[in-house]
Amino acid sequence: MTTDNANYTKPKRIMKTIKQISTTFNVSERTPDEIYKQLDKEFNFNYDPCPLNPNWTKDGLTTGWGTRCFVNPPYGREIPKWLNKAQEELLKQTELIVFLLPAYTDVKWFHELLVEAEIRFIKGRLKFGEHKNTAPFASMIVILTALEEAKE
Repeated sequence: MTTDNANYTKPKRIMKTIKQISTTFNVSERTPDEIYKQLDKEFNFNYDPCPLNPNWTKDGLTTGWGTRCFVNPPYGREIPKWLNKAQEELLKQTELIVFLLPAYTDVKWFHELLVEAEIRFIKGRLKFGEHKNTAPFASMIVILTALEEAKE
């Protein structure tokens, strides 16, 4: 490909645009109802450490979690904090944690913190909250379970 083409966009500019879109998209929004219902039916959740509830006063990163958790954490640089907290909780009373995350397979946390996880990539892109358009990234379901020998 030649760079003298008027329609050619340099890869560096494309990556900068993608990064801007990904970091400005606010996914501190409600999980799509159908996704949550399907997952809850399969896993029977009893706790969400970061719900979108204006009356919620707990900090999910500093309090204990339930035994079967659903987590749609704030996206961006906070994701590794939530994944590390999940690892801590799995060593305690938590049996199962299901995350809804952006499908960023090129980031450090994907390769370091999801080694033991079951990962289900979602076909297409999700709509969060009341947005008219889909998210500017693909999503994945990440399932973490406690190892019995770790709790003994």
